[in-house]
Amino acid sequence: MSIATSPAPLGAAGAAAPRRASGKAKRVLPGFGLTLGYTLFYLSIIVLIPLSALLFKTFSLTWPQFWEAISSPRVVASYQLTFGASLLAALVNLVFGLLIAWVLVRYPFPGKKIVDALVDLPFALPTAVAGISLTALLAGNGWIGQYLEPLGIQLAFKPAGIVIALIFIGLPFVVRTVQPVLEDAEKELEEAATSLGATRWQIFYKVILPTVTPALMTGFAMAFARAVGEYGSVIFIAGNMPMISEITPLIIIGKLEQYDYAGATAVAVVMLLISFTLLLIINALQAWQRRHAGAPA
Repeated sequence: MSIATSPAPLGAAGAAAPRRASGKAKRVLPGFGLTLGYTLFYLSIIVLIPLSALLFKTFSLTWPQFWEAISSPRVVASYQLTFGASLLAALVNLVFGLLIAWVLVRYPFPGKKIVDALVDLPFALPTAVAGISLTALLAGNGWIGQYLEPLGIQLAFKPAGIVIALIFIGLPFVVRTVQPVLEDAEKELEEAATSLGATRWQIFYKVILPTVTPALMTGFAMAFARAVGEYGSVIFIAGNMPMISEITPLIIIGKLEQYDYAGATAVAVVMLLISFTLLLIINALQAWQRRHAGAPA
């Protein structure tokens, strides 16, 4: 005996299907056009228009004038110091930022919350106060410098003091970027590797490091970018000696005080291009690492 089936009635459900097929897919968050327009408008006001003004002011120079402004020995020496010290400080923070984040995540100890709060101190402390404090500590008559200077170690008013100041202001970027990743890491993978006979170094290199590398690269890029443009904490401890401890932001400030606006923007454009290129390289390496980590073995 066969059971006859009647065709589905053309009710509300049947009539709604064509409308769903022909209509636009609904977005989870409404107002995409409005929010995108506001985002582009806000980005233009805050970023694109100031950068455009910087470029337009630089274009007022002829090529020989532009080259003379950006390639004088004093300016080139400031490039080397600024980018070299920023790169060295970011590399130091890459290592010790990972170590501090690891200790804060994996180990309980007395005063842990105080140490965790101290990591954010460079965020809250005015940069000028940081520079004055470091100078008071590391100068020849400072609390630390008075013991180092008799040994021939002079940190304040030298490039070494600039690196120390940049380490201080850049450390939180690495710690706060890596810390959430370590908190979300699956400890079961480490336990499985241990049960299979892996050494501690193998666990770190094969399990932990691939997990935190994208966050490390992000923290490194943020610390480097902050260090390149830092002025307040460096100006007091640098000594500002031309060809020795003079940073590029100070060169720009000096040109502005001399009403050489075109020369100041020319140097700023070079810093912008170099910084943007380095950040692109870092982001490309980070994207490559993520693809490599997600590829099947």
